Amino acid sequence: MARQPDNISKPTGQPFSRYRFVMAALLLTAHLSVGLNIFPVSPLLPLAIDDYNINRATAGLLVSLPLLVAAALGLPSGILTARIGLWRAFTIGWLSIALMSLSGFAPNFITLLLLRSVIGLGFAVMLTATGPLLMEWFRPKEALAMNALTTAAMSLGIAISIASATPLADMIAWQKTLSVFALPGIVGLVAWLAFARTSTRSQVRGAGISLKEVGTVLRNRSVVLLLVADAGVLVQYTAFTGWLPTFFSEERGISPSQAGFLTGMLPLVGMFAVLIGGALALRVASPKALLATSGLFAGLGGLGTFLLPSLGGIYPAIVILGIGSWLYMPSLLTLPMQMAGMTPNRVAVVWGSLLTFTGFSMFLAPILVGGLRDMTGSFIPGFAICAAASWTLFLSGVLLPKNAHQS
Repeated sequence: MARQPDNISKPTGQPFSRYRFVMAALLLTAHLSVGLNIFPVSPLLPLAIDDYNINRATAGLLVSLPLLVAAALGLPSGILTARIGLWRAFTIGWLSIALMSLSGFAPNFITLLLLRSVIGLGFAVMLTATGPLLMEWFRPKEALAMNALTTAAMSLGIAISIASATPLADMIAWQKTLSVFALPGIVGLVAWLAFARTSTRSQVRGAGISLKEVGTVLRNRSVVLLLVADAGVLVQYTAFTGWLPTFFSEERGISPSQAGFLTGMLPLVGMFAVLIGGALALRVASPKALLATSGLFAGLGGLGTFLLPSLGGIYPAIVILGIGSWLYMPSLLTLPMQMAGMTPNRVAVVWGSLLTFTGFSMFLAPILVGGLRDMTGSFIPGFAICAAASWTLFLSGVLLPKNAHQS
């Protein structure tokens, strides 16, 4: 198979310095910490419904509001990073994660909801700043590998939090369980302040990027297809991650602990899938095949998770869905770095736009599923709509130009 061209922009920092391994460790810790705090409330939603006497659509806000905040701040964060520099951007992100440790002291639903929304800020700032930081410190193929590793770290964090939230809540108050997952954020903040180096902040700071240039970037056909692909598959992923534990418990008669374990398999499988996706992307010249294959897996696996009635079918469907929801990610994140004329500022804008476009879609997904469940008495209608949306990844892979990395 042909190898990908090494046309990702060269690092603007100290080229290939050994200190990049320290920066790699900080980046991996950042994405792990974000993953730990995105969905830990998902298997705890029944407890929130009982404690706060709220309906399912309202409870879904605990999952979806952080995504709305991330969406609203995605593109602005990409522009802001170009103004304030990478060090300040990551510091803001770390602070937002550390604040999640106050969740256990929230006196009511509104306070907890506001605290949960803070993780959206950390998600937005850290994700948009990661691309420029990778371009500053790492070789082209190292940047691709780091995209796979950081995504795997986030997936691992999601898996750990979903799988362990219910057992932890059995031992301590469920709100305090959310505080536990924020503790690595405090450690990460201290480590970032002590060890982070962004010695060439001027490359992603100062003049920034104009709105005209932002518009030019977002009109690129390949960028548009990436936005649509990511949004569609993550609508399904978010809806299922948020409500499958409740669906399995209420409509399949599965215990809450096993339901949380089943759903936790999605990011756990994804952690390995994203590493495989990164390895394949190093050898495949065009990302078309990876995106289309990933989309096919996500579409078929998604349907199986809620249409198949027995555990014998649900387990394979979860595995297939987990593969499809993550295999494409390294290619999707790296492709903007490979496009002709891309600078760190422009990559920050593309990544921020991915977060904004996808985030708004992800925000609606849990509310849609919960609302339709309240109206119809079944999760099936909401799941079916989100499953249909996931096929955009397959279609985008088919339609993506073969020379997208040169467009």
